[in-house]
Amino acid sequence: MENASKALLMAAGVLIGMMVLSLMVYLFISFGSTSQEIREEQAQKQLNQFNTQFTSYVGKNNTIYDVVTAANLATKNNIYYELEHKGVATGKDNYISVYLENNNFQVKDRGWIERGYNDIRSKNYDDIIRAGLADLKADRTLAEYTCEVKISTETQRVYWVKFVRK
Repeated sequence: MENASKALLMAAGVLIGMMVLSLMVYLFISFGSTSQEIREEQAQKQLNQFNTQFTSYVGKNNTIYDVVTAANLATKNNIYYELEHKGVATGKDNYISVYLENNNFQVKDRGWIERGYNDIRSKNYDDIIRAGLADLKADRTLAEYTCEVKISTETQRVYWVKFVRK
């Protein structure tokens, strides 16, 4: 009888140990997936913050200073990802192109505005600001620009920003 009660106690101990171990495994998996969800939410929040830097210009009356600010943000992004002078953005990587349609830049239909890249299609920021300030309206206010933004379906990031003079 004593051996039977000891066997029952051992069996109960093993059963309780298995239950505790199962509970620990369940909690580990549950907390692991929760932390993964938190990381994904944080990454999505950072992506939204990044995109807002460019999408905030859409639907507003922008000045030449806003154009240069957006171009500067894009340039910093391209330098960070070591994608300077890449050319046209395709949305398959983190490269961002900023365009400015304005014939005052001696460019037909559109000008590329990326710092340090000076071929026939691009201008330095100083040249852009100088031309923008020379292009005052009749009431001596700065010209206004509308903004269009494209977001990549692959990276979910802004990859193309275009400003057009009103």
